[in-house]
Amino acid sequence: MQIAGKVVFVTGANRGLGEELVQAFLERGAARIYTAARRVETLDARHGARTVAVALDLTSPTSIVAAADAAQDVEILVNNASAAVFANPLDADRSAVEHEMAVNFFGSYDLIRAFVPALRRNRGAVVNILSLLSLSSTPPMAGYSASKAALHSMTQALRPVLAAEGIAVHGVYPGGIDTDMLAGIEAPKTGAGKVAAGLLDGLEAGEEDIFPDPNAKAMAELWWSNPKAFERAFAGS
Repeated sequence: MQIAGKVVFVTGANRGLGEELVQAFLERGAARIYTAARRVETLDARHGARTVAVALDLTSPTSIVAAADAAQDVEILVNNASAAVFANPLDADRSAVEHEMAVNFFGSYDLIRAFVPALRRNRGAVVNILSLLSLSSTPPMAGYSASKAALHSMTQALRPVLAAEGIAVHGVYPGGIDTDMLAGIEAPKTGAGKVAAGLLDGLEAGEEDIFPDPNAKAMAELWWSNPKAFERAFAGS
């Protein structure tokens, strides 16, 4: 997919990978980027007319519909926003896991459905930012892993359905990203800017499954060749 001249909608655009994605899309010639976050005052306004700030609460159906109504020209929808709580499956607060599911799965799912009319009309694309943890869980992030696994499954279910509507569906599976979410966590990490660049490389190449950083690419090889070893790597065994 060619990025130059496209209109893009990025959720969670106020920090981390989302902020880097906005910059990367601009550098590659995107015509306009809708930058979405719960609080519009947290969004970077330095790009002027090329970015449009949108208030978006992924747990609110009303907010989701309003965002889709405000961005009828979107050609690339990027589901980047996510919530994460660090807790193992037996100690996790159930309401916290429900929130992870509400944002990471149901919020992204509802947003895709709301944007389908525009994406159908514009022959666009959906880009779901998933995680290597979509493919195998890690106990300290049980709820996050489950929510991303659910979105991974929905990505696969949507792909053939939306292809019939002229809409491409891409799943993105980064490894650890050096952002606030993983601050203080000892794990291999890649800078958010490098992950954003790798994501856009995969998008321009038309890859359905994008592994945008070196760690993700290495782990993908293990996943394809030995799924049980991949699972054990994240289980810590």
